[in-house]
Amino acid sequence: MPVYKWEGTSKQGETLKGEGTAANEAMLRDMLRKKNVRVKTVKEKPKDIFENIEFFQPKVTTKDLILFTRQFSTMIDSGLPLLQGLEILASQAENPTFKKIITQIKTDVEGGSAFAEALKKHPKVYDNLYVNLCAAGELGGILDTILQRLAAYIEKNAKLVSKVKGAMIYPAVIGCVAIVVIMVLLIFVIPVFAEMFTSFGGELPGLTKAVVDASNFMRAYWWAVFGGIGLFVYAFKKWKSTDKGEYLFDTYMLKMPVIGDLIRKIAVARFTRTMSTMLSSGVPILDGLEIVAKTAGNRIVEEAIYATKKSISEGKTIADPLMKSGVFPPMVCQMVSVGEQTGALDSMLSKIADFYEEEVDQAVDTLTTLIEPVMMIFLGGAVGTMLAAMYLPIFKIAGAVEGEGGKKAP
Repeated sequence: MPVYKWEGTSKQGETLKGEGTAANEAMLRDMLRKKNVRVKTVKEKPKDIFENIEFFQPKVTTKDLILFTRQFSTMIDSGLPLLQGLEILASQAENPTFKKIITQIKTDVEGGSAFAEALKKHPKVYDNLYVNLCAAGELGGILDTILQRLAAYIEKNAKLVSKVKGAMIYPAVIGCVAIVVIMVLLIFVIPVFAEMFTSFGGELPGLTKAVVDASNFMRAYWWAVFGGIGLFVYAFKKWKSTDKGEYLFDTYMLKMPVIGDLIRKIAVARFTRTMSTMLSSGVPILDGLEIVAKTAGNRIVEEAIYATKKSISEGKTIADPLMKSGVFPPMVCQMVSVGEQTGALDSMLSKIADFYEEEVDQAVDTLTTLIEPVMMIFLGGAVGTMLAAMYLPIFKIAGAVEGEGGKKAP
């Protein structure tokens, strides 16, 4: 349906502006008239030539989703009807992609769909967790409370992801700088020195010869080097997308020193925070475990959660399969067991999540502290080795000149 821009006045004479979707201009005017808006002008919004090409459309960010969730929660809590709240949020959304999605949700709800069902049509923005919690909120009549919990959960999860990504930026930048510096030295600087050494004659030191050979190879076969790197990355991604590759990679990552510990803590924090949010919102535990398993991000953790789901469906406890998986620390399993026995599993999971989110912060700081000197040693070592290789012949030539001068002096 076309989108129209309109201007008008309220009963009190206030100037009103907005956008609306309708089959035609007359229908939009009729809709506004029912809302006591005196319409002055209605113009069809110009179409964006790229609007149907997904690549050119801005993505819905986590910030957009958090803002939508918090504002919608406040509107519902204030007694505003669902449709009116969606209309307001659609009109004030700055992201055109998100505006279109909210408008579509409003249209679906107007057509008789449940709010959660309308959200389900947009999986790239609203994941299974969001949809299922909203469905539980609708059934229980506590959608405003659910949305508040969702906003808090998304913020905490975003903070966790941001912290980990932030820690990876520094080594990634240093690594890229190191590669660029080495390539520049090999392709442009080393050949100049090599030509100078050749004019002097004599045999080059072993290290210098190795660096010059590497430079000659890079200049002659740079296309093969970059092509090989690209082929390796492609092959690795293909291998990792297979069941066996994903399982082996995730197993290896968990066993890595420092990084494996960080991945385990992130998995525990995410699992406990998500399950706590879902259980406190009234989502059945088996449904909750199914959703959490799909968003685990690690095959080993995913299998541990599915084993837990199977255990519960057979009438057993949650703690035992978590302990057997070897992924979840004993303290977590014991606290979950206590939560089961006392009937306060959601609050216990929330406490575990708070603890492990702090543990993730500390683990990230430790990882950053360890990576910084390693990267600097790597960069300094690589550049230092090349400089040493270039200066060794100079020292050799200088030594030879001094020796000859000493012999001629008498």
